[in-house]
Amino acid sequence: MQPPQSWTRDIEPLLTAPQLNERISEMGREITETFRDSPELVAVGILKGCFLFYADLVRHIDLPIKCEFIGISSYADATTSSGVVKISSDLKYSIEDKDVLIIEDIIDTGLTMSYLLNNFSTRKPRSLNVCTLLDKPERRVVPVPIEYTGFTIPDRFVVGYGLDLAGRYRNLPHIGVYHGET
Repeated sequence: MQPPQSWTRDIEPLLTAPQLNERISEMGREITETFRDSPELVAVGILKGCFLFYADLVRHIDLPIKCEFIGISSYADATTSSGVVKISSDLKYSIEDKDVLIIEDIIDTGLTMSYLLNNFSTRKPRSLNVCTLLDKPERRVVPVPIEYTGFTIPDRFVVGYGLDLAGRYRNLPHIGVYHGET
């Protein structure tokens, strides 16, 4: 990892780019094996935080997949979830009778994912599976099923590799714990 730039001085490295790449490759192989016989797999990325993870993961899934996105948030500009889920951009295509893989950057309270699972289940998919890069179980308020987890992390606010603080730090190639002021 390169020495910290002045704009990253408040960020303590947690997961390096090589660690992320290795685990995402493994997850891609696991997902490929699980859905090998699927008639149609739809990978739904939750924007904006998942975009780097999503792009890297789908390139490791050795199957034909349909790529979809949904804009959803419960953070706004804060460092903790508000619990209020907002959909800013919905799916463009139906997921009825499709195998759906929801790809999320981080699951902490579970409120957003629980809301999304309930919402998607009304759309009658063939199956619904959750894949998250980061799981923060210490913050869980509602249980959610997670079929694929990249890393389980402690209850710290993290940025980088798509995760942000008020729109900043998404472009870091690694994930780090933010220690600055909000």
